[in-house]
Amino acid sequence: MTANLLARLEPARLHALEQIWAVLPQARLVGGVVRDLMAQRPIADVDLAVPQPPEEVMQSLQAQGITVVPTGLAHGTVTAVIASAPYEITTLRRDVETDGRHAVVCWTDNWQEDAARRDFTINAMSCDSAGTVHDYFGGQHDLAEGIVRFVGDATLRIQEDALRILRFFRFWGRYGQGQADTQAMQAITTQAELLNGLSVERIWSELKRILVGPRALDVVYLMQQAGILPVLLPEGSHVHLFAQLMAFGPPADAILRLAALVPEKSADLARRLKFSRAEAARLKAMQAEPVPLPTMSEVQLRHLLADTPPDILAARSWLYQARHPDVSGTDLRQRLAQLEIPVFPLAGRDLLEAGCQPGPHIGRVLKDVRNWWQQGGCNADKQACLAHALDMVGRGP
Repeated sequence: MTANLLARLEPARLHALEQIWAVLPQARLVGGVVRDLMAQRPIADVDLAVPQPPEEVMQSLQAQGITVVPTGLAHGTVTAVIASAPYEITTLRRDVETDGRHAVVCWTDNWQEDAARRDFTINAMSCDSAGTVHDYFGGQHDLAEGIVRFVGDATLRIQEDALRILRFFRFWGRYGQGQADTQAMQAITTQAELLNGLSVERIWSELKRILVGPRALDVVYLMQQAGILPVLLPEGSHVHLFAQLMAFGPPADAILRLAALVPEKSADLARRLKFSRAEAARLKAMQAEPVPLPTMSEVQLRHLLADTPPDILAARSWLYQARHPDVSGTDLRQRLAQLEIPVFPLAGRDLLEAGCQPGPHIGRVLKDVRNWWQQGGCNADKQACLAHALDMVGRGP
């Protein structure tokens, strides 16, 4: 089985790894790449570990003409770049001190010590250049059985880094089957408050991935069961509304799904979790008015599209449907997607070129003409809009 593991890699990646192994024969694939190769899932990043210190790793690779970037020397990490693709290589480590957010580590040459500091058994496996999988904590069994289990004592793993609480739910959604691990759930429930010691940026990063990940509704239910939601979302959560949204198969949009999970005080939430300006603006826009309705005519929808992007209107439709599950929004969203986005054809310079005197009245005229254009379904062309504007200017205020 393991001999075929490396054969599942893309040829370009396998060729790059062969170059690294020629220089660092003791290097092993670690973490997610081993897990996903065994699960026959798509591979994201390819990470390796080595028993040599990072400076020695850099020198050895550079001596063979391989580009190396010191991406995290303090943490024992360098990145080899081969054919424009990154391969992160980290020196084996063991924890000296942890505080729930950061760890003080020292280098080691003991593979099991390094594996013992990882979060879950399915992430603690390594694979050498011969394709042999080294599994110190039963990760292969857990992966096959759909068990997401902490390495060693769950309580200690969480105390080392409280973000592992959220990582547990994310990985359970992706790899778990059946009931969640009892020891893990007990440890999470009793230590939920440790989440308050994490940076909000780390929390939002994990929450986004949970919301758009597999089985998002099941994961939210499990988080509710563990008492995580009140700690994570003190603004309050509406799991029932979230469930109604998910029942209709919404797009994998974290902001949209969050808008259903926390429909009230969302502005407070955006500030607390330090959303980017774009994220905060999207959340606010999704929860604003007007909401497109299935009964609206094409003229009315074009009117809305003139002011609001179609993805925001679609999001409002999803949220409306979650609140009114008897109202289907599928046809409406299809209509929105098929309509051309109207663009108001007139600008101030057009009025000036037509002989209008400059001044603040130009802006007022444009506003009035745009309103007339929208009321007519946004169909009037530039000439018609200009004629209407000149007629207004001729009539005076």
